[in-house]
Parts: sequence; structure tokens; C-alpha cells
Amino acid sequence: MEAAARLGLGARAFVYLVIGWLALQIALGHSPEQANQKGALADIARHSLGIVLLWVLAAGFAGYALWRLSEALFGTAADGGKVGPRVQSLARALVYAFLSATTFAFIAGRRGQGQAQQQETVTAKLMRHGYGRWLVGLIGVIVVAVGVGMVAEGLTKKFEKQLRMGELHGATRKLVVRLGVIGTTARGIVFAVAGALAVDAAISFDASKSSGLDGALRTLANRAYGPWLLGALALGLIAFGAYGFAAARWAKT
Repeated sequence: MEAAARLGLGARAFVYLVIGWLALQIALGHSPEQANQKGALADIARHSLGIVLLWVLAAGFAGYALWRLSEALFGTAADGGKVGPRVQSLARALVYAFLSATTFAFIAGRRGQGQAQQQETVTAKLMRHGYGRWLVGLIGVIVVAVGVGMVAEGLTKKFEKQLRMGELHGATRKLVVRLGVIGTTARGIVFAVAGALAVDAAISFDASKSSGLDGALRTLANRAYGPWLLGALALGLIAFGAYGFAAARWAKT
């Protein structure tokens, strides 16, 4: 289980490095793959040995999901049997189980719609039903709350309790904490923007406004000073990826 956790954390870290790189390309005015998980997979697949790396990532996501599921069932290393962290672990297990399945499907060649287009389609289908707009709005509010929680976690350094801080010393400790603060905060801001777009889609009855992580980043790029802000967030996502590798090494499992 420890091996599964560390492989999963490493896979998550690598994908965020790629997403940050894609976001940076958007900030510079280029039009790369979508700046989300599926776009990252597509970017990886284009390189030599990319398919091998995709298999490793798919296995890593599955391992991450299994580890989080074990935390949901038996308690977390950082918080024991507290209900809140166990519920969070269950949610993460479901998200990464889906991401693992998506990666395996990508390897099999069933790329289909991009992730942003898929989200627009799901949003449109939901809003056609009686309470669909309320449901989309509620999901958006939840995602905003998750993003705000990430920002708070980053600024208060709450993530430190998930690491074996006693093994970190000197410059290494300072670097890991700094990467954690910057990366977790940037990730939270992007999530909050994505959730706000979902709420806007529900209010305006326009599914095209809800296009997930990629849509949030591209929306920022189209605002005044947007490229500069997006560039800063892109570097923040890259910092989160770098922090993720540190977490893979020193996380409590």
C-alpha cells in the first residue's frame, strides 16, 4: 500500500507539471492541448516512450485511488479516524479511479471528446432537467469551496501535517514548504475559478461556460492582465508538481 501511495503521488505530481507547462504555453499566446488531465495525457503520448509513461501513470492513478480508499475505510495517517478526512479520501479515491480508467481508455485509443467538451456536454444534459441548473450550481459552489479550502491549506501550511517533517532539514525543508505554499495556493485558485464558471453557467443557462480546469485557465488568459496572472498560476501549478514529488518521498502513508 505504501508503494501504491508513493507511485500515485508521483503520477499526480508529473501530471501537474505537464498541466502547468500547458497553462504557461496558453499564457504565452500559444494553443497547446487542453490544460487539464486529458490534455496532459495527449501531450505525453506525442513523445517517444510516451505510451510507456502513460501505462505507468495509469497504474499510479490506480494505486493512488486504492490508497485513498484504504484511508476512507481505516483512517488516515495524518488524522486517524476523523470523519472529515476519511470522506475527503473517499472523494479523492473516486476521482483518481476515474482518472485511471480515463488513462487506460486513452491508451486504448478511445480519446473521443476533449475533457473540456465532455464537461460542457454533461453540464448541458444536466441543465435540460428540472433541477439541473440547481445541481450544476451546487456542484460549482462545492468546487469553489474546495478551491478556497486549498488556498487556506496552502497559506496556513496545513499540508505539513501530511508529511514526515522530522525527516526534512535545512534548505530542503524550506524548499519543500515554499513549494507547498505556492503550489497548493495556486491549485486552489484555479479550482475556485473553475467552480465559479460552473455557477455562472447555471445562472446564465449557458453550458459552454462550464469547461473545467482548461476553461478556467483560458478564461483568465482573456482578461486584462490575464496572461500575466495565468503565467503566475502556471508557475504555481508547476510548483505544486514539484511539491508533489517531495510528497511522494515524505508523505505519511
